Amino acid sequence: MSDTETILAPFSADTAAADIAADPPFEASEVVPAAEVLTATNFHVAAANSRADFRWYAIQTLSNMEGRVKKYLDKFIEKDEMGEFFLPPPGRPLTDRVLMPTETVSERKNNRTYTKVRKLYPNYMFLQMRLYDDQGKVLQKPWYFVNNVQGVINFIGGNEPVPLKPEEIQRILKQVAEAEGKVVPSKLYNVGENVKVTEGPFANMTGIIEAVDVERAKLHVSVSIFGRFTPVELDYGQVERTTED
Repeated sequence: MSDTETILAPFSADTAAADIAADPPFEASEVVPAAEVLTATNFHVAAANSRADFRWYAIQTLSNMEGRVKKYLDKFIEKDEMGEFFLPPPGRPLTDRVLMPTETVSERKNNRTYTKVRKLYPNYMFLQMRLYDDQGKVLQKPWYFVNNVQGVINFIGGNEPVPLKPEEIQRILKQVAEAEGKVVPSKLYNVGENVKVTEGPFANMTGIIEAVDVERAKLHVSVSIFGRFTPVELDYGQVERTTED
């Protein structure tokens, strides 16, 4: 079970409005350089264990609407003077208050290597918010502000949003930190897997993975050539998984 499945329940978007268009891909270039980052140390510092604290909440969105929802919230939190209810993720500027975890992945097609940004938690985003008052009641202003954004389904927890556990958000923030500045293969392989070669001089041959070089996205595969197993080095994109009868 993945981290996403552990924390969040799946959602079917069959009821989505037909006129809602998919958002454009999220660009990694939107990340603000560290030199321009403003910290939130001069903002609210809440007492521990109070529901009125700033806590992390998850919101569910329609499929492929995450980027559009993020851009809208980041823009209108400031424009609508809602900043008192939101804090940015660690190391992010005050204009970047919505956490949409992504990673950059590479894949090989037609003898070319491509990179793209992939969402770590499709259909989910995370907000560090003050969502409850001192009496433990939901603050209607920020709750409606988020829920009225086109593409947002609801907070996890609905009318009484449930904050993420500290270990859950720490795991997510760790994933974000580890993914920053790295390009990882879109597919991961393990030693001992059976694969079929799809490109190059060994195309259509099958073999067994003997070693995996994750940093270089290379596999050492033993293929049978003239009745003898010979190790060859291949790119991730030059093989596909197969099973033996």
